[in-house]
Amino acid sequence: MLSKRSVFLLFICFFAVWFGTLSQRKLVRPDEGRYAEIGREMAVSGDWITPRLNGIKYFEKPALQYWATAASFELLGESEWTARLWPALTGYLCVLLVGYTGRRLFGREAGFYAAAVAGSSLLMVGMGHMNTVDMGMTFFLQVAVSAFLFAQQRGSPAAPRKWMLVAWVALALAVLSKGIVALVLTGGTLVLYCLLHRNFTPLRRMEWRRGLALFLLVAAPWFVAVSVVNPEFPRFFFIHEHFERFLTKVHGRYQPWWYFIPIFLAGGLPWTTMLPSAFRASGDLRTDEFRPGRFLSIWVVVVFVFFSLSDSKLPSYILPLFPPLALLVGVWLTRARSRAIVVHLAIAAGLAGLSLAVILAASYRRGLLPDQEIGAYIPWLIAAGMALLGGSSLGLAFLKNDRRSPAIAAVAGGAIVAWMLAILGHDVFNRSSSGYWMASQARPYLGQNATLYSVGTFDHTLPFYLKRTLTLVKYRDEFDFGLQQEPRLGIPTIKEFETRWRQDKAPFALLLPDLYDNLRAAGLPMEIIARDERRVFVRRP
Repeated sequence: MLSKRSVFLLFICFFAVWFGTLSQRKLVRPDEGRYAEIGREMAVSGDWITPRLNGIKYFEKPALQYWATAASFELLGESEWTARLWPALTGYLCVLLVGYTGRRLFGREAGFYAAAVAGSSLLMVGMGHMNTVDMGMTFFLQVAVSAFLFAQQRGSPAAPRKWMLVAWVALALAVLSKGIVALVLTGGTLVLYCLLHRNFTPLRRMEWRRGLALFLLVAAPWFVAVSVVNPEFPRFFFIHEHFERFLTKVHGRYQPWWYFIPIFLAGGLPWTTMLPSAFRASGDLRTDEFRPGRFLSIWVVVVFVFFSLSDSKLPSYILPLFPPLALLVGVWLTRARSRAIVVHLAIAAGLAGLSLAVILAASYRRGLLPDQEIGAYIPWLIAAGMALLGGSSLGLAFLKNDRRSPAIAAVAGGAIVAWMLAILGHDVFNRSSSGYWMASQARPYLGQNATLYSVGTFDHTLPFYLKRTLTLVKYRDEFDFGLQQEPRLGIPTIKEFETRWRQDKAPFALLLPDLYDNLRAAGLPMEIIARDERRVFVRRP
C-alpha cells in the first residue's frame, strides 16, 4: 500500500486537475446554459424562491443547485468556472466520501482503491465537469447511503443514531437537488434488502421520529414557499415532472429498455470488466449481522432497473449507481489475485489500443471525417487514447512486480488524464454547441434600449453570455408551462413579431437561416450582425 504522504500528494494532483479545467471550455447547450442562466437570473433578481429561465417560470427541478450557482456568481463572479463549480465540488467530495466509506467499512487499502475507481470512471469524471443537477443528487445520495451503512456498525449506542440523522439530512438535500426520485431509490433499496434477507433490524434503526422531523425541516420550507408564491407549482412538479415523466413519453426522451446497458459499460471505463466480478463477490462482505456489500449491490440494481423502466431516459440518470459500485470494485481489488487483475488491465489496455488505432485510421483516412470540427477533435482523442493506453500499460508493469497500489494509481491517473483531454478537446465544437461566439459578435451592437427576440428557436447558453433574456416567438418547448402562466412573456405568431419588429426602437433577433431568408424576402428589414452554422443574429437597419 502507498504511504500516507503519497496518497495525500495524489489527491492534491487530483484536486488540481479536477478543478483546474473548469474554465477552459465554453458552456454547451442545453443543460449547461440552462442551469447557469437560472442561477444568474436568481442572483440578478434577488428572487431565490421562484426559479426562472429566460425570465420565464421554470419548475422542472428543485432549487438547491440554483442557490449554489447564484451564490457562486455573487461571491466569485459569473464565468464558466463558477457555473460548473457546484457539480465539480460535489463530484470531488463524492470521490473523497467513497474513499472514506471504503476505508471505514473495509480497510485503508479498499478505501484508496474505491476512491481511485470512482474518481477515474468515465461517467463520474464527465458528469463532474458538466453543469447538470445529477452530480449534486448523486453526492447527497451517497452521503445518505454511507451514513446508513455506518449506522449499522456496532459501537456506542449514540453513534448509529447520529449517523441516521446525517442520512436523513442528506436525503433531504438530495430531494432539493432533483426531487422525490431520491426517496424512491433509497426506500426501494432499503425495503428490498430487508425483504430479501428477512432482516428488519435496519428499519428499527431509522430514527423515524427525529429523522423525519429533520428531513422536513430541511426539505419542506422551499417547497412550501414556492407553492405559496406559485399555486401552480405542486401539480406541475410532483405530477408532471415525476409521475408523467416516468410513465409517459411527454418529455420526448423515450429510449428502449436496454438504453442504459451501453451507458453503464462505457461509464465504468477503464474498470468495466471488473464490475461483474466485484458484483458477484459483494455478498461475502459483512459487518456483524448486516451485509453492506449486498446492500450496495441491491442499490446498483434498483437504480439501474428503475431508470430502465422509465419512459424518460438520459445518460446521466444512472450516475448514482457508480459510487457504490466503486466501493465494491475497491474491495474486490484488495482480495483478487494479481493474475486476475492483470487479465482485466490487459483487456483495458487492449481496448485503449484498439480505440487509438481506430482514431488514427480515421485521421489518416480524411474521408471518414464528416466535418472540420471533428477533424480538429481527432488530436485530442489521440492524446486521450495514448494516456489511457499508457496508464494501463504502466499498471501492468507494476503488477508484474506485485505492486498493486501503484498499479491501480497508474491506471486511474491515465484514465483521468484521458477523460479530461477528451472533455477539454470538445471545446472545438463550441461554435455549433454554444452561444458564446454569437454573443461575442452581437454584444457590441446591443445598447441599453435593445429588445431581443428568439424566433422559432432558442439557445440555452445565449442569455448567459448576453447577460439578457430574449422574448420567445412561436417557440414553447420546455417553456410551455411557464408561458401558460405568464403568456405576456412570449409572442405566439410570426405576424405579431413582424409588427413588433417594425415598432421597436432597437430590435434584435435570433433566427434560423431559412426563416431569415423568408422574412427578408417578404420585405421585413433585417441585417445580419452575427451568424454560425445553425443560426443568424439580426438587427433592424
